[in-house]
Amino acid sequence: MKFLIIEQDLRVSGTSQGIISRSFLGKLRKAYPESLIDVHYIKAEDSVDKLDLLPVDHMVEYRVNAAAPMLVQLANKLYWRLFNVSLVEEWFVKQYAKIIAKIDYEKYDHIFIRSAGIGHEMILATLDLPILKKAIVNFHDPFPVAWYVGTKVKPTKLDFFRLAKMMKVVEQAHVCTSTASYMSHDLQHLYGSKKPFFTLPHQYDPTVFSLKEPTQVRVKEKPVSISYHGALMFGRNIENLIKAYSELVNSDPKYVENSELILRVKGNEVARFKEIYGDALNIKFLDTVDFSSSSSEQIHQSDIVIILENGPYYCNILVGKAPFLASINKAVLCLSPKKSELRTIVSDDTCIADMGDVTEIKTKLKKLIDNELDKGEPVKPFGEYFSQENFKVQLNEILQANK
Repeated sequence: MKFLIIEQDLRVSGTSQGIISRSFLGKLRKAYPESLIDVHYIKAEDSVDKLDLLPVDHMVEYRVNAAAPMLVQLANKLYWRLFNVSLVEEWFVKQYAKIIAKIDYEKYDHIFIRSAGIGHEMILATLDLPILKKAIVNFHDPFPVAWYVGTKVKPTKLDFFRLAKMMKVVEQAHVCTSTASYMSHDLQHLYGSKKPFFTLPHQYDPTVFSLKEPTQVRVKEKPVSISYHGALMFGRNIENLIKAYSELVNSDPKYVENSELILRVKGNEVARFKEIYGDALNIKFLDTVDFSSSSSEQIHQSDIVIILENGPYYCNILVGKAPFLASINKAVLCLSPKKSELRTIVSDDTCIADMGDVTEIKTKLKKLIDNELDKGEPVKPFGEYFSQENFKVQLNEILQANK
């Protein structure tokens, strides 16, 4: 079997999408070890990629210019107001389109076009290109961003023109996929697709990384260390976690002596949380670190890892850290809205709590901490959902639809 993969982000650090895309290639090779896998990598900025670590047969790398010419930028100031189309966006997408149009795709059995970032330039660039009619188009997030659950961005006239363009792409594509079952459902209806959207969740494969020696790992100071590493955005609620943990440690000296909450966070509200809770018992706010240090700290120092889903009412995406945490076999507590992707995946009820319910979060935290202190049974919150075997089952369903 011959695979052509067109990628936009293969970075080893800095974005979850780079980690996910590299892992997809690793899992694909394991699923089809004898297959031909060729990758065309189109990126818009300099980055550390370590492409030699990827288990592919051939890699072609391109660099597009992310900065539109000054003439285009000046014309755009009036153009988008008159025609509801951004000349800058169109110019940027055409940089990708020119490259994709030259790729010899006919010899491949399956073609994956994988998106990255909020602009989805790679997918939009395939509109009206012959390759699209044979392609499997993968959406990692909803587009336009105004339809991203948890965002405060309101749709504009430009967004409706962006949406109309993406609807044409979906209509022309052979197969469309997304990384979450709820998102597949939503995008199929948002784009008015007569074809079903398939689901192929994010993956994590440690073999496609050669992580540098971590330099910013914090050694835990208590028997049980609870941690959250990530950004606060799209309605992710960390305040109720802080309140729940504070109530727990204030209720029993056992949890003061034996637990800590480490928050490596970034985002607009971090300063406010530090001001309010900076002196809270056993809670430490730290800066975020690179993937090497963050992964090492979670693997070797964290005992319970927190996942914040988007909210507050609904989360239709799969957070990128879920497959990584599944791979390191750590206890996990997901703080989720009442309707969310992780609620369809997490197999242990102890590992998921309503993000708006402080009492439930406190109860679940207590159970997980007690289990760690008592050396109880290891917690496997995701079962076999992110296993290599399940990946191949889901992938095969997509490949069969692509025939």
